[in-house]
Amino acid sequence: MTTEPPPGSGGEPPEDDPFRKQPPQQPPYGQGPGSSGWQAAPGPQGPQGPPYDSSYGGAGAQPPPYGGGPYGGDPYGGYPADPLAGMPPLADSGKRTLARIIDMVMVAVVVWLLTWAFRVNEYGMDGERVEVGKSLAQSLVAAVLYVAYDTVMTARSGQTLGKKWLGMRVANLDNGSTPSVQTSLVRALVLWLPFAFCCACLWTAICGGWSFFDKPYKQGLHDKAAKTVVVSTT
Repeated sequence: MTTEPPPGSGGEPPEDDPFRKQPPQQPPYGQGPGSSGWQAAPGPQGPQGPPYDSSYGGAGAQPPPYGGGPYGGDPYGGYPADPLAGMPPLADSGKRTLARIIDMVMVAVVVWLLTWAFRVNEYGMDGERVEVGKSLAQSLVAAVLYVAYDTVMTARSGQTLGKKWLGMRVANLDNGSTPSVQTSLVRALVLWLPFAFCCACLWTAICGGWSFFDKPYKQGLHDKAAKTVVVSTT
């Protein structure tokens, strides 16, 4: 019996994930630093020690000028690396918003049909009277459906239908792989629970709209909670 976790169950992403970032390629034998015939361009003489060598691993080598970001450095060891290295470009925030609206409308239709069929929709025959019990039931149905939809679709391929149609996907920031079920669930809960129960329009604008201003990863608040980014697939 294998002890490896199934795909999407957390832990290390599967090796066959086509979106997983690959470790940097090592130079062929005899062509790397320290091998015969390989010379690094000398740099300026420092106050102490050998001249600065800008190549990785050479005499007097210094770490690259970029940082490792808020979620750690190079997952394959070595100096801290840009987490976005090896990934497609980040998706446009405007297209993300449009994809989210598509998903909201599709799930909202299902929510309305279910709550209407079970007579727990928010408004009864008297449009001026709101029944609290029915409103709570409708919010609960909406929360379950939105969270389930986003979690299942994201954990399966990184794409809801809206993202798939507009050429985007969700990726783990640290390795570019498809988020696990746990990561997808965290992301969906942060996005949809406030939407379903209290401040739908306001929370959607704040949580999703955060990506318009966030630097450098264009993350919404739900992305920050799950440590994910949205990248282009086109």
